[in-house]
Amino acid sequence: MHSSTKNIISAVIIWLFTISGIIGILIGYEDWFLPLTCLNLVIYLILIIWNAGFNKNLLLFLLIPFSIGMITEFLGVNYGLIFGNYEYGNNLGAKIYGVPWIIGVNWAILVYCSAGLVIKIHKNIFLTSALAAMLMVLLDVVIERVAPKFDFWQFENNVVPVQNYVGWFFTAFLAHILFQKSVKVFHFKISLHIFIAILVFFTTFSFL
Repeated sequence: MHSSTKNIISAVIIWLFTISGIIGILIGYEDWFLPLTCLNLVIYLILIIWNAGFNKNLLLFLLIPFSIGMITEFLGVNYGLIFGNYEYGNNLGAKIYGVPWIIGVNWAILVYCSAGLVIKIHKNIFLTSALAAMLMVLLDVVIERVAPKFDFWQFENNVVPVQNYVGWFFTAFLAHILFQKSVKVFHFKISLHIFIAILVFFTTFSFL
């Protein structure tokens, strides 16, 4: 299948899920839509891999941000390290030592997409890793406003510490350095659609 056709199909799927989710939650069906978050993220991951031609190396290298995300989240949930004291709710599915496995998938998706957006700006890996990490932190600022409402996760006393954002930046920066050293080809359009879709979804509910 031609790459432009893949891009169109992927964009339709991404925005169909995003708009359906927004409308469904707004009209009162959050108990049905929110538990489907795992499915939504898995579909994003499949679309990334599909647009990359089911590249085996990409599959392998996506384990870098997946593993870093899972390890740091484990340290956060169980010991209050890196991000602060918080715990996960029930709408992100099955957990491994308190951390939903889908969070690792989320880290892989966000690292890939943010890298795909900044990689065209410059070839210096430290600059692109820093810019991509900043994008991820900005997205997290929006997500944190909504996460407790959706029973995704919640910080102690319902206060997100500055430590969380600092931890996000340095964790994302490390993940990007390792990931961008390994992956040389990124698909800008699929990265753009997924990143903006996530931003639009959470921005919609952060102001309601």
